[in-house]
Amino acid sequence: MRLLLKTGAIALALGLGGCAGLLGGGGKPPTTLVTLTPQAADPGQIARTAVAGQAVTIATPSTARELSSVRVPVQLTPSDVQYVTNLQLADTPARLFANLLAETVRRTTNRVVLDNGQTTLDPGLIVSGQLQRFGYDASTGQVVVTFDGALSTAAGNRVETRRFTASVPADGTGPSVGPALNQAANQVAQDVAKWIGSGGS
Repeated sequence: MRLLLKTGAIALALGLGGCAGLLGGGGKPPTTLVTLTPQAADPGQIARTAVAGQAVTIATPSTARELSSVRVPVQLTPSDVQYVTNLQLADTPARLFANLLAETVRRTTNRVVLDNGQTTLDPGLIVSGQLQRFGYDASTGQVVVTFDGALSTAAGNRVETRRFTASVPADGTGPSVGPALNQAANQVAQDVAKWIGSGGS
């Protein structure tokens, strides 16, 4: 597993105690900047063609408001959400996950994958949905990634939906939550890729 970590000039100062010491705001820059990297094997150069309707377009999923920033949420209770201290994502969860999913589909299926800017060619199968969860659950001590996927044809004559979720243990600190997010997101992306590769059946 490859996880891109960029360490700033500020020394890492995360306590290993209760969640209260792991959460909060503050104006200091994060000590850890995290992105998602695909765990599927890289096949090298790829050259593919697709007949009409067989390409795949990965749309950026919608998210709840707490996932609209580059901070990693911590679910303390159903109504109390805070954020992991000194941990920041390189982009919003929706865009990071969409990029990871697109690359995972390229690496693990024979599909031609298009981004939103190429849909005028032939969008084929359109993968959209909502990223329901992408953060740390303090009550279970696990990072949780949940994606409600929707697979539809460009003509709209067939739509399928499915929920994908994965959880990975973590201790709530930045150095633990970052790799766990990457692992959980990859598990979800690989499950979605299998669904797409089979045509959604």
